[in-house]
Amino acid sequence: MDFFNFVAQEWILVTILIVLIYLYVWRDRIKSGRPVSPHEVTRLVNEGNAVIVDLREGAEFKAGHIVGSVNVPYAKLSKESTDVASHKGKTIILVDKLGQHAGAVGRLLGKEGFEVRRLGGGIAEWQAQSLPLVKGK
Repeated sequence: MDFFNFVAQEWILVTILIVLIYLYVWRDRIKSGRPVSPHEVTRLVNEGNAVIVDLREGAEFKAGHIVGSVNVPYAKLSKESTDVASHKGKTIILVDKLGQHAGAVGRLLGKEGFEVRRLGGGIAEWQAQSLPLVKGK
């Protein structure tokens, strides 16, 4: 009951706290690259304005990846940033298994001046929408 009394008495402070938390989450999401749908990824790639960077390990990449994507495993990203640097003028679309690493990589690349987007839901969302994958290298 004390919690509800506090919220009722200090509703302005509670509202400000909720707004600040929302703004922090929204800002962090934008800094790490705006999430895009699989259909928007297809549109950006077809227009020639984007390159897909797959952050999964080599074995997962060979098991199935999006056509034309570049494999730069998350663990080796800093060592192999030259693979990404050659695409500086294009939008970088980050893809991983479920979206767990794309945010951290998006923040890193954003600091280096890249325009970054993340495939919402990762490769799992791509497969869930029955979109094609290429096997092998």
